Amino acid sequence: MTGFARAEYGINGIQTVVYSIGSGPKLVFLNRTGTFTGFDVAYSWAAHLKVIIPYHPGFGESGDAVALDTIEDYALHYMDLFDRLDLRQFDLAGFSLGGWMAAEFAIRQPQRLRRLVLVAPAGLVVEEAPAPDLFQIAPQELPSYLTHDPMAALRYFPSQPDPGFDAGLGREVGGYARLIRDNPQGNPKLAHWVHRISMPTLVLWGAEDRLRPTAQGRAWMAGLPDGRLELVPATGHLVFEETPSAGQRVTDFLAG
Repeated sequence: MTGFARAEYGINGIQTVVYSIGSGPKLVFLNRTGTFTGFDVAYSWAAHLKVIIPYHPGFGESGDAVALDTIEDYALHYMDLFDRLDLRQFDLAGFSLGGWMAAEFAIRQPQRLRRLVLVAPAGLVVEEAPAPDLFQIAPQELPSYLTHDPMAALRYFPSQPDPGFDAGLGREVGGYARLIRDNPQGNPKLAHWVHRISMPTLVLWGAEDRLRPTAQGRAWMAGLPDGRLELVPATGHLVFEETPSAGQRVTDFLAG
């Protein structure tokens, strides 16, 4: 995290680590389940924006979150964190699990958001295009689910056995499992409330995503009052890691 400032906040007893970089209008970025890929895309955004990246409770460097076991809990946690950070009007982006959290926040407090970016978001239950069961994917097959070119994903995994890496990733996957314990596809009520996401919204997807089918993007568009869907060619689930230039799409959308 070279160049980032690190801060810690106690939010209702949960240690929450927040990184930031850059200056200017504020963009909060909520990451996916596996935070091991890092935040390289933020360097390009930081040329024009102040980028704020919190680790979800129970993920990455933030503390454990036994009391948070529903997506509603995480939405409320972020309401409290954003209050602490005095974020009154800002842009919000979320990727995969972070996209689900961003959407749930936007439904509850749309007046705080100027623009929203959802990158291959989880959470929407789409019966005709279900996501595969993450826990049924064999470890050796995971890279081909994460990226169109498996080699693009493999560079983020250790080349030798690494118990620390395994423990960290296992903690995060366990946290995600708690959130989908009632429905492995996400929140069955989410589609009913998507209409409350009133701000301009970019839905960004890897055109070859196997982990979160691109057909789900059209389902999001059906509910969003002011949505725009863009597919990134020859790219899987890890949009910014496989195709770093996709970060410019976010910059252009926020500038518009």
